[in-house]
Amino acid sequence: MEVQWFGVELPRLGPPHTAVGLIFSMLLGVWSVQGLEMFAGKIPFLQAVNGSTVLLPCTYASCIGIENLYFNWQFNDNGTMQKVCDSVIVSEGVEPDVAIYRERVEFVGKNRNNNVSILLWNITFEDGGEYICFGRNPKEKGRNHSTIFTLIVVDELRVVDNRLTIIIASAVGGAIAALMGFMLLKNFTIFVLSKIEEKNKECLVTSSGIDNTENGLSGSKADSKPTPKKK
Repeated sequence: MEVQWFGVELPRLGPPHTAVGLIFSMLLGVWSVQGLEMFAGKIPFLQAVNGSTVLLPCTYASCIGIENLYFNWQFNDNGTMQKVCDSVIVSEGVEPDVAIYRERVEFVGKNRNNNVSILLWNITFEDGGEYICFGRNPKEKGRNHSTIFTLIVVDELRVVDNRLTIIIASAVGGAIAALMGFMLLKNFTIFVLSKIEEKNKECLVTSSGIDNTENGLSGSKADSKPTPKKK
């Protein structure tokens, strides 16, 4: 039995169900690559001061496009999921009409650049925890996707004490500078000693020549007296 897929004849791999299974696997592979994805940014957590206003980021992406994309934000309140907001995006570029279920929450995504982020005003310690950005695209036959953003609420942000780092860096820098100074001094000392040694060798050679001349040794310029003749 010959099987065709989009007009392309596939090789016979055995019983018909084998070829059908191959086609199904290929479809699943393409589907998984083109599916919807939700993103909470490169750093999916934030530490903020009590009483401040924070942005909870979330964007979506889909290679196959969207149609009536449903999304919502939920807050994990000690295991109980509380809906923060939700809406349906009819198509890309269309601003959704968002329903808000929690106080001090504002939808700021406006669906620009696939953005569905929210803003939390005047946060309290009770606002700290996990926020889930959820999406479902009907084009994917009801598959669900989500991403988690963690908010940590504190009294005040800790000021990082860099004194120890500065001390260590200064000590290391000082040690390196001292080592370089020692190496320079060592090389200079060796250079001076070598010059002194060369000078001493020149003095010894010169002194040796003078002594030989004065003592009348072979090769000297001293006057030699003739040997008296025997009578």
